[in-house]
Amino acid sequence: MGWTCQHDHQGYCKLLSKPCVPGINGCILKKSDGIVFSSGTLESDKKQEDEQNSEIDFAKLAREN
Repeated sequence: MGWTCQHDHQGYCKLLSKPCVPGINGCILKKSDGIVFSSGTLESDKKQEDEQNSEIDFAKLAREN
């Protein structure tokens, strides 16, 4: 599925006033659940997913409970 960000203007983020890098700090997409950014290769995406699953954010768990 394809889409465009409302703040993207030819690769420049109008919200953050810097080049567009989806998911960086301040990006509205970072706050969204279920959005997965691909690196372009399945192997590196799987490796990144495994690393994320192995890390537990205890501060986040405490805030949620």
